[in-house]
Amino acid sequence: MTAEKIIIITAPSGSGKTTLVKRLLQAMPKLAFSISACTRKPRPGEEHAKDYYFYTDNEFQQMIEDDAFIEWEMVYTGKYYGTLKSEINRIWNSERYPLVDIDVNGALAIQKRHPRTTLSIFIQAPSIEELRERLQKRGTETPQTLEERIDKAKFELTFSDQFDRIVVNDNLEDATKELMEVVENFINQ
Repeated sequence: MTAEKIIIITAPSGSGKTTLVKRLLQAMPKLAFSISACTRKPRPGEEHAKDYYFYTDNEFQQMIEDDAFIEWEMVYTGKYYGTLKSEINRIWNSERYPLVDIDVNGALAIQKRHPRTTLSIFIQAPSIEELRERLQKRGTETPQTLEERIDKAKFELTFSDQFDRIVVNDNLEDATKELMEVVENFINQ
């Protein structure tokens, strides 16, 4: 049985976190993606129980009352996200390590709850300007949501020093290599 360790990866929106997480999962079969729960609508191509567990506000509120989450919060106005205890246990039971891809507050909450068994990694873009450009290229943001995400990113960057490691995603290959080394060292300690 693997040790009950958790790898947490967080980043401001647009930092390249999702791409890095996919590369890490592909390269390291010891890891398993922890599927987050949320109340937002699926984006094109996203599937329930694969990309996220998509719930209604009422369903999510009931799960909060049932203490089903290791952490949860309202990330954006009216949009709840959380990490299900059952999801972490499912991965541990499969003798793998959960890779939790969540926002900064959720990452800090898990780290606080499991201080000796987590590795927390903060991914950041080289600059706010680069972050803005990446978000615009996605084509998924309105001018208002773009500014919300940029403001949130600026705020989240103030917490980066509270994480075990910071990886600057300036070059995707270098960031991937660094991330793999950090995770491998944590798993093997």
